[in-house]
Amino acid sequence: HQRNHEISRSKVHFRFTLSKLIRQLQEIMRRWQVILICWLLSVHPMHSAVVPISEEKNDSDNDSETPAGDNAENKTRVQEKDLSDVEHNPDDEHNPDYDHEAFLGKEEAKSFDELTPEESKMRLGKIVEKIDKDNDGLVTEDELKVWIKYVQNRYIQNDADKQWKELQSELADNKLVWEAYKKRTYGFLDDQDMNAEEDSESYNYKDMIKRDERRFERADKNGDGALDQEEFADFLHPEEAPHMRDIVVEETIEDIDKDKDGKISLAEYIGDMHPSKEGTEEPDWVESEREAFKEDHDKNKDGLLDFEEVKNWIMPDDYDHIMGEVTHLIDSADKDGDGKLTKEEILDKYDVFVGSQATDFGEALTRHDEF
Repeated sequence: HQRNHEISRSKVHFRFTLSKLIRQLQEIMRRWQVILICWLLSVHPMHSAVVPISEEKNDSDNDSETPAGDNAENKTRVQEKDLSDVEHNPDDEHNPDYDHEAFLGKEEAKSFDELTPEESKMRLGKIVEKIDKDNDGLVTEDELKVWIKYVQNRYIQNDADKQWKELQSELADNKLVWEAYKKRTYGFLDDQDMNAEEDSESYNYKDMIKRDERRFERADKNGDGALDQEEFADFLHPEEAPHMRDIVVEETIEDIDKDKDGKISLAEYIGDMHPSKEGTEEPDWVESEREAFKEDHDKNKDGLLDFEEVKNWIMPDDYDHIMGEVTHLIDSADKDGDGKLTKEEILDKYDVFVGSQATDFGEALTRHDEF
């Protein structure tokens, strides 16, 4: 069951990452379009008469930077947040990269590649001192859990902070209204795009706008019609906010439910994970997913996943990933078996926590004072 769960989780994260990448590439193309137009106008000044016509559209293009790149598509299928993009036990073999990303964070898991074992131990030692909040020389379960949770939340908070800063010109009384966000994110669309046929690419933008607006409204916790910075973070990362989790389930069903009956069939479930192609052999894990659908996800055995069953599938509440990782790390390094870790015990097993020339350390050291 755990193996099937990790496969599903990896698939969900991959689709979200790919969606995000596509939107970022589209944003880069829009920026180059603006640069090209500016160059043409500088080379051919007689065309300056058309500037007022194009400026309005291109200004919106230029403004729609990270928000559009990170958010516009919103096809996130998020399971209960895992601690790493990589599987913990692929093919029943323990993967230390999972522990490294869980302990340091994904972005912090890159610069360790250049560190020697001595450098890794030295820098890890400084992190251990920060984890030990009461300075008693022992890292407890609670202290390690707080650290890992901090590491996992740091990316989300940094992402929200960065985008909020880029939206400063759109804010009124330090709040963001939907129309301002819509203009900044989708301002490059013209009337023809908005009136496109259902099977066109532009029609997808109409759907994305509707979904973004619904998510925006759901993130407006106090119902004042605008988002403050905390509510905006919930809008960007709804999987992290308890009051937003239903919207994640709704979006997941909408993405997978091809016949639009409000439920997910086995064919839709498998088709979303592994679109069938003629002449290609089906991987073994697909059959495992069929079994997971029937035995684990379809609780009432009606052959369909309803809202609650999808919610239980993508955001199960029966497993605490952080506590599971804390237990694993302590078990791996606790020589005396007292359930706590000394600095020496952690450094002796440094490769479990960070590795050398295999993980990133980077910001975990340079930004440890934040913690």
